[in-house]
Amino acid sequence: MENPKRPFGFRDKIGYLFGDFGNDFTFILSTVILMKFYTDVVGISAGAVGTIMMIARFADAFTDVTMGRICDRSRAVEGVGKFKPWIRRACIPVALSSFAIYQGGVARLPYALRVAYLFVTYILWGSVFYTAINIPYGSMASAISADPKDRQSLSTYRSLGASLAGVVVGVLVPVLAYEKIGGAETLIGGRVTLAAGVFSLLAVVCYLLCYHLVTERVAPREQDAARRHESVFAMIRKAAASRALISIIAASIVMLLAQLTMQNMAGYVYPDYYNSAGAQSASTLLMLAGMLLAAAFAGPLSARFGKAEIAGASNAFAAVVLAATYIIRPKSVAVFIALQSLGWLGLGLFSMVSWALITDVIDDAELRNGVREDGSVYALYSFARKLGQGVSAGLSGWLLTMIGYVPGAAGGQTQSVLSGIFSIATLVPAAGFALLSLILMFWYPLHKKQVEENAARLAALHRGESR
Repeated sequence: MENPKRPFGFRDKIGYLFGDFGNDFTFILSTVILMKFYTDVVGISAGAVGTIMMIARFADAFTDVTMGRICDRSRAVEGVGKFKPWIRRACIPVALSSFAIYQGGVARLPYALRVAYLFVTYILWGSVFYTAINIPYGSMASAISADPKDRQSLSTYRSLGASLAGVVVGVLVPVLAYEKIGGAETLIGGRVTLAAGVFSLLAVVCYLLCYHLVTERVAPREQDAARRHESVFAMIRKAAASRALISIIAASIVMLLAQLTMQNMAGYVYPDYYNSAGAQSASTLLMLAGMLLAAAFAGPLSARFGKAEIAGASNAFAAVVLAATYIIRPKSVAVFIALQSLGWLGLGLFSMVSWALITDVIDDAELRNGVREDGSVYALYSFARKLGQGVSAGLSGWLLTMIGYVPGAAGGQTQSVLSGIFSIATLVPAAGFALLSLILMFWYPLHKKQVEENAARLAALHRGESR
């Protein structure tokens, strides 16, 4: 390890923040602009783009689990750790593959080749290289510290990293990539390509900062090595028997379906419904304010009430706000932004604790199965998140096609299409957040008391092994 005696501290937190900062320079770019880029610049139908994005997420069922098993079966590199080496190995490939997606010149190809280009580059980025860096990065949280409070702080800092990347991408892209042509907001392909290149470079810098700042200090247990060749099917059978893992997987799918529908549809509701791409940037800034407020309260509220408890309550609040937005249907974009920001505040509390929830599930699995499999459990969780991403992209694309959205329509969309865009942007997330709240409150079993009991049992178990 870098320095096994160095205690957990701010260096680890800020390093872990940079890891998701790097992740989300490419991930959030895909949620903010990819569908809009391929519908309005490259000229592929929204339904086709959404379907490709969903197929890619199903491919992750194989690549995520495979990467998780690779992590669990690999041995720690002396002086570095078990998970960190993958961050250095994969940071450049993931950045290059992301940049390859946003090439405006693809629009000059025949339609079939345009679809094929999107399919290949999107799979390479999301299902291969992003997986190769994101699975080790997420699994690494359990190796940085065994203390649940430290892991909660890592979850908070990870979410802050994602939020900061979201602000940089979400503010700059709408402002720089659109131009008013004939009175309508029009996406300029070359500007998107330039932005993708800059964000790819920034992602590499952030990954390397994470690599150098974070220390892995929790060594794998000896019995893990003895069972590291257990089959993937055996792992899946154990996962299916875990109420905690199955429920958090369901929660992740629903959460991403709701959250990413909001983000995907922002690229349509602001420039098309409100004819103000700049308003999307203002909305992103207020989202950051909500996330920062959530970060300030996540730790104290989690300590008092429990992570799952505050996550369930906050998502119920977000559902109510978005349902009210649909009913009110504000004519003013400022009022819409204000209501969206309240929804993001509700989601923010869940975001701040979500990564700590999966470390609780990993602890629970270790107690049940007698083996710690950070990579494998996190891989299943990551696949669930990507499945939610894929379903969200597919749903958004299909719904846009169903309401009659015409990419780059001269003179803008019809009134019925604009009304449909607004409904998708509010009703789908509202339903998703309501369901997520119910899952966390009534199905997910690792509430405050159980988490504390598990932490005490694991501490006693590890003390006994170290004698």
